Amino acid sequence: MSDILIVDDERDIRELISDILKDEGFTTRLAANSDDCMAEINAEPPALMILDIWLKDSRMDGIDILKTVKRDNPDVPIIIISGHGNIEIAVAAIKQGAYDFIEKPFNLDQLIVVITRAMETSRLRRENASLRRRDVTSSEMIGSSSAFRALKGQLDKVTKSNGRVMLTGQPGSGKEVAARYIHVNSNRASGPFVTVSSASIEPERVEEVLFGRETLERGVEKGLLEQAHGGVVYFDEVADMPLGTQSKILRVLTEQQFTRVGGTDKVRVDLRVISSTTRDLPAEITAGRFRQELYDRLNVVPIAVPPLEERREDIPELAAHFIEHFNKSQGLPIREIAEDAEALMQTMAWPGNIRQLRNVIERVLILGEGAGAIEARELPGQSEASAEEGRVVLSGALATLPLREARELFEREYLLTQINRFGGNISRTATFVGMERSALHRKLKSLGVVTSSKSGARVAHVEEEDA
Repeated sequence: MSDILIVDDERDIRELISDILKDEGFTTRLAANSDDCMAEINAEPPALMILDIWLKDSRMDGIDILKTVKRDNPDVPIIIISGHGNIEIAVAAIKQGAYDFIEKPFNLDQLIVVITRAMETSRLRRENASLRRRDVTSSEMIGSSSAFRALKGQLDKVTKSNGRVMLTGQPGSGKEVAARYIHVNSNRASGPFVTVSSASIEPERVEEVLFGRETLERGVEKGLLEQAHGGVVYFDEVADMPLGTQSKILRVLTEQQFTRVGGTDKVRVDLRVISSTTRDLPAEITAGRFRQELYDRLNVVPIAVPPLEERREDIPELAAHFIEHFNKSQGLPIREIAEDAEALMQTMAWPGNIRQLRNVIERVLILGEGAGAIEARELPGQSEASAEEGRVVLSGALATLPLREARELFEREYLLTQINRFGGNISRTATFVGMERSALHRKLKSLGVVTSSKSGARVAHVEEEDA
């Protein structure tokens, strides 16, 4: 990409610069006034602009064009030229985002150096952005359970639209991964994905962080919303956003524009908004902590992300994925997962969901014993003391019950665990526990265990009268 737009009201200057740049291997386009300039930019943004400050017979001068281009096409570097240059104009241009400033009559060698440097900077920015987009590890959706397939089906339906999505679910269940999946599979995939961590931004700095600021000392500093222009802004834990900021965000969603802190100009943004929360937002609204109008704007397409408890079938696949990830990112060993470890992981409690599973895998690989298969005793909370010479250490509550009650309680909990492990699949559960399918059905009925559909998965639970 070596297309340069030259904007100057003097024909001789335009053509002189164009001829020089063509000799250097660049492609050029020419514009004599602001209307021609904006028409060229709207047709196709250039790789770089050379812009005269003073444009005769134009609706906009160079500074006005500079502001507009940096607002709508912030990655295009702009070199300002002027025959009336002074330090004030140079400072004003740099503050508005110009790459550099050159006075007429300019030294041609100097102009080539500045243009070459600006083009290289632009190329590096594009490459960095491309590399960031290529790093799709955090947007990979891993799993094959019915709950996972139901979630992915919902996400696939919203990828090609521009509708606002509200993701709900427990901490660590994968809401940000789902948001990034929507982004990389949408028509905005080439644009930025900017995360706004509502909980971690200090309340007194929220507007500065979101909208940016303008100061005499530092010029324009873009906020997160402006950085997300053309892409996706992801409001993580949106319920933690201060009420005052909520009203301003509501206005941005309505008008698609805002004013930087300390500034006067309106900044237009083209954004797709995805939000997430672990809280009950209707309850937050009732308590006066969240605005109903903002909820209505954000909750256009609500999608519930299931907890790991409802995706136990996916645990081996997720664990293998994390092992491969840590091998590539940290050089940790590639290890298989032994059957006892796999079974245990599928029956463990995961209050921290996928994030907790990832942390457990990383810990096991760091503290692991060589490159052999990961065994159950390596998992947190497990040790050889819990099972010695074929003996199982009973919990205090179970050890105090009569045999019949203890056996019934054990069978119920054991079968609940196994049936949930296999996503409510009776046939697979029966095969694993070593029972005929019909015998397992009778046993479940006698123990008061029933299965029901939840979040696309079959989940086993105890009937209330038997609980």
